[in-house]
Amino acid sequence: MSRDCENTVVVGCGAVSVDFLATVAAYPKPDDKIRSTSFKVQGGGNAGNALTCASRLGLKPRIISKVADDTQGREVLRELEADGVDTSFMAVSQEGTSPFTYVIVDSQTKSRTCIHTPGYPPMKPVDLSESSLLTALNGAKIVYFDGRLHETALVVAHEAVKKNIPILMDAERLREGLDDLLKLADYVVCAAQFPQAWTEASTVPKALVCMLLRLSNIKFVIVTLGKDGCIMLERSFNEGPSTEEMDVDQLLESLEMRKNRRTHIPTCISSSVTKLHAEGIGTVFGKLYVGTAENVPPSELIDTTGAGDAFIGSILYAICANFTPEKMLCFAATVAASKCRAIGARTGLPYHTDPCLASFMN
Repeated sequence: MSRDCENTVVVGCGAVSVDFLATVAAYPKPDDKIRSTSFKVQGGGNAGNALTCASRLGLKPRIISKVADDTQGREVLRELEADGVDTSFMAVSQEGTSPFTYVIVDSQTKSRTCIHTPGYPPMKPVDLSESSLLTALNGAKIVYFDGRLHETALVVAHEAVKKNIPILMDAERLREGLDDLLKLADYVVCAAQFPQAWTEASTVPKALVCMLLRLSNIKFVIVTLGKDGCIMLERSFNEGPSTEEMDVDQLLESLEMRKNRRTHIPTCISSSVTKLHAEGIGTVFGKLYVGTAENVPPSELIDTTGAGDAFIGSILYAICANFTPEKMLCFAATVAASKCRAIGARTGLPYHTDPCLASFMN
């Protein structure tokens, strides 16, 4: 573990749930009756998964979320605590139900389908007292939001800004209240479809330029592309007068051509600091990175549930450990690949002592 990260506190606010994972030989057709080939019950939810990942890597996470005082809620808390996540800032409702998700894992396509039932009653800002909020943020190095519980998240985010604590935002899809959180974020990690959905730009690179122009606070934005790796656009604050202007789509194309397709381990290729132009949108000074995913053999690829959460947990660690962007993207891809080798969002999450992480942790 990096010495920078010993006892480093991170705070996350967002979804927790219980996942009921059923693996099937092939996804059912309407009106089918099929049998599962395996079944597992495990804690889930974006924030719960990402913070479990961060804890196993060596950070000290605190989670802000809500469950009910039912069998599932107690199991959510027990599992997080067993993994070193501080649940003392969680709201527990004496009545109602805890959130849960049915996950169908398709062995044929290696895909997963989620059917989520939110908890009731939902979390509101009144569920988090001011003293709890201040204690949760005390000593935190970074705060992370998965876009859910947006009213509570916004209260936490404003307090983090007051305390100069940087914010990482997981932008999975368009959600109520997301824009208000994005305006306060320092770092954004997006799912594949999000940048174009949010900006209405014609390509992903153009959308990333648009995001940096609209969100003046952002230091970098990453879009994750599953087995195709990721693309990252990092803002540059010291542009030289001689920096040439490049079309951002053409620049991405040239970086893609430099990918080493012969290696199975994650790699990262970057441009120099460039004036990046997106036609019809504008120009930003920045650096473009293309990260590859680990090429996991089909026989080892079990389940992609929570791969994005593992990626985010790793980015939290990498920011706290002051990794270079290249090291950060390769590290996150390695952790996400490890997760995909076991069923469920958490089973395959590696610990900081795992041999697959040795080259990053030394």
